Amino acid sequence: MAVNPAIIPAPSFQQINDGVFELSSSTGVFSESEFTQVAEFLTSYIKYGSNIQLKSEESKNVINFKKDTSITNPEGYLLEVTSNEITVAASSAKGAFYAVQSLRQLLPASFENSTFKGSSVSIQNIKITDAPQFKYRGMHLDVGRHFFPVDFIKKYIDLMSMLKMNTFHWHLTEDQGWRIEIKKYPKLQEIAAFRKETLIGHYSDQPHQFDGKRYGGFYTQEQIKDIVKYASERQIDVIPEIEMPGHSQAALSAYPELGCTGKPIDVATKWGVFEDIYCPKESTFKFLEDVLDEVMALFPSKYIHIGGDEAPKTRWKNCAHCQALIKKEGLKDEHGLQSYFITRMEKYINSKGKQIIGWDEILEGGLAPNATVMSWRGTAGAVTAAKQQHDVILTPGSHCYFDHYQSTKEDEPLAIGGFLPLEKVYSFNPIPKELTKEEAKYVLGAQGNVWTEYMNNSKQVEYMAFPRMIALSEVVWSKNQNKNYENFKTRLEFYQQRLDARDVNYANHLYEVLGKSEIKEGGLYLNLKTSSNSKTIRYTTDGTIPNINSTIYKAPIVIKKSVTVNAASFDSEKQVSSVFTETVKMHKAVGKKITFDVPPSEKYNAGGNSALINGISGSDKRYGDDQWLGFDGKDVQITIDLGKEMNINSISTRFNNQIGSWIYAPSQVVVSFPGNDEYLPIELEESEEKIVDLKLETKIFTRFIKLKLINYGVIPDGRQGAGHKPWLFIDEIIVE
Repeated sequence: MAVNPAIIPAPSFQQINDGVFELSSSTGVFSESEFTQVAEFLTSYIKYGSNIQLKSEESKNVINFKKDTSITNPEGYLLEVTSNEITVAASSAKGAFYAVQSLRQLLPASFENSTFKGSSVSIQNIKITDAPQFKYRGMHLDVGRHFFPVDFIKKYIDLMSMLKMNTFHWHLTEDQGWRIEIKKYPKLQEIAAFRKETLIGHYSDQPHQFDGKRYGGFYTQEQIKDIVKYASERQIDVIPEIEMPGHSQAALSAYPELGCTGKPIDVATKWGVFEDIYCPKESTFKFLEDVLDEVMALFPSKYIHIGGDEAPKTRWKNCAHCQALIKKEGLKDEHGLQSYFITRMEKYINSKGKQIIGWDEILEGGLAPNATVMSWRGTAGAVTAAKQQHDVILTPGSHCYFDHYQSTKEDEPLAIGGFLPLEKVYSFNPIPKELTKEEAKYVLGAQGNVWTEYMNNSKQVEYMAFPRMIALSEVVWSKNQNKNYENFKTRLEFYQQRLDARDVNYANHLYEVLGKSEIKEGGLYLNLKTSSNSKTIRYTTDGTIPNINSTIYKAPIVIKKSVTVNAASFDSEKQVSSVFTETVKMHKAVGKKITFDVPPSEKYNAGGNSALINGISGSDKRYGDDQWLGFDGKDVQITIDLGKEMNINSISTRFNNQIGSWIYAPSQVVVSFPGNDEYLPIELEESEEKIVDLKLETKIFTRFIKLKLINYGVIPDGRQGAGHKPWLFIDEIIVE
């Protein structure tokens, strides 16, 4: 029986026809010379998966690879399966390879792990014409924070290639480790590649604790050549990232004379942004040019990523050489000096026939002439660069940072923070709405980023990358009119069989029950849903765990008193998801009117304004869920209208206080009651706790409650985000 076509990413056009093609050892395979390598790839894949050996001689049953110059997109293809012939037509090997990836998904998932036992397999007759929407379709992997073996890098590349991704951004240098062999500078391997220990737990956990174990590693140049060749055979370009001028503490540990102070320094043992960065002196530029000479010899990609992000200017401000250089070059300030640094390195890289990519901080102080901007701090950097006619790649934290949590469940593996569910990845449009049609041409595509501070093994990387990489593949490949999240989820259920066969430790939240409160006409309702519509939700409200006989969810649950709702997904026989639990605490402000003098940040407003008066508290572990509201560096005034005067005995709330993530509890909360004279300023002492609770006992008869939250102020030197005003996050305001 043929596999039901459920191809990811969705093709531009597909037409399923009657009949099947029987693939067996009597099937012949023929290709024009340009497609020989792709044909060999298919032949090897089929033999590995099934022991079916395609032959290169005349047959009534054939696979033909044909060059078709009428297919104008070099990554486009035609795949046509009829009862006697499979035709792969493309104008380049890239297009032919992507046709093979679609054909691969028409074969049983058992081909992925060599467990197919038959002597032949039926392939559904189908016609597909296809081409990508964007020419840059990327995935990133940080190996600086944690180091991963060559076999896993190849597996990661394989999984990318199955999804028609074409760029692997390899983040090779960091404060916590230098991962590429540079023969001219052996101390990079001997010293910079290893740190003496590693932070345990989250950065926000205080006090910091370490494991006391030496950690590190690096890729030899021979290993890198092997990986680059492996990727090339799968039509993937590998772009190396060599960070500069910041995120360079590991390099400075090996060669401290390249810093502004010249003082010895260790490879970083915890995460974050560090003040020791490259000093822009001649010896530094010579070092970086020598390093890049060896790097460029290993990577045929036209791009070299030079980082350029999160480079504190503290050392430069206090460095006589830097200040003299600013004066000599007529630069405005230290940001101008960073632009000078990047522009000088770009000129050198351009002289070698290559171009640079940098994170959007390279816009500060002026953009280097030929730079491509990778926009991660939202989309503003992309908009600015595109309007200056520079190529841009979108990778905003809001939609493309796969180190963020992907579920609200408390037992999710430790992550840096944030909340990025699968549906939000799928909803991403890489073309910012601020761009005109002409400006949008500078958008090359998008990329998913996997930063590994909290991923110390390859299984954890897989869990964080999948299935979000799969959703992103459709974002960057498929035309907008072919994207449908409900249809995608159905296809994803089939695709997960391939991940199972490849032993990929993906996160399966398709059947997970999600809850969202809704306030309407003064009443409170709890809506339940799953990402997959193929299962039944059953729930209880008496604190028991649901079973196959529990109440079937059919409509929003009316909440009239404090209650704990437990729910799970079931098929016809058993529970197929973990248990969802939501505790609702009814209080006097639930469902009432709430207003703010400044709106919450769009990034941290998933639950809307009513998140603070819906009876549901946010997660103790993370601030990116539907219940916390975040405000960026501002004082906030919140007013609750209870609708009528009533007796109030207490008001309580809580604030997030993850200082490693630039989040601080307010310095002061002023509580007042418009129409009454009572005015209560409450000073909050600094705390190392992640959650700061506030409870005010009072006896007052009032209709209105006003809370003014005074932002902590400027973050002091020596802490993450020094010099900036922090975020302020507030949870449910409970009025009793």
